[in-house]
Amino acid sequence: MNNFAAIDFETANECRSSVCSVGVAIVSEGKIADTFYSLIHPEPEYYKWFCRKVHGLSDEDTCNAPVFPYVWKKIEPMIEGLPLVAHNSSFDEGCLRAVFQVYQMTYPEYEFYDTLAYARRLLPELDNHRLNTVAAACGYDLTLHHHALADAEACAHIAIRLL
Repeated sequence: MNNFAAIDFETANECRSSVCSVGVAIVSEGKIADTFYSLIHPEPEYYKWFCRKVHGLSDEDTCNAPVFPYVWKKIEPMIEGLPLVAHNSSFDEGCLRAVFQVYQMTYPEYEFYDTLAYARRLLPELDNHRLNTVAAACGYDLTLHHHALADAEACAHIAIRLL
């Protein structure tokens, strides 16, 4: 697979619809050709301490950010016709489906591939299959783990290597 879009969401709380940032890495002919990052005003609009601890974002960061539909209007043409790739895709696909539902948007049934599943199958010798561990095994140094764009770029590098 040489052409795809790697995507990563961070959430503000336990609700999958509470996306507060998104990162996208567009891969064309096996190389990252374009990237996109945006903060998003989450829905529901509150932050849980455990999410803040993971990604470091707070309501101060996203209070003036655009809501999801405005951000998605920028992403949609970038990913048109491409399969989506995520590490633990059930989380990111779940976020996407949930936020589409919250904003009553028609979900276009994106095709998702999961680098976590491929890593478990193709790299069984790893101590764990977390994104940063798998990225390192694939030769990518993920220094800003849990920043949505850094995670999307790491996922893209893993997919280029494993898919």
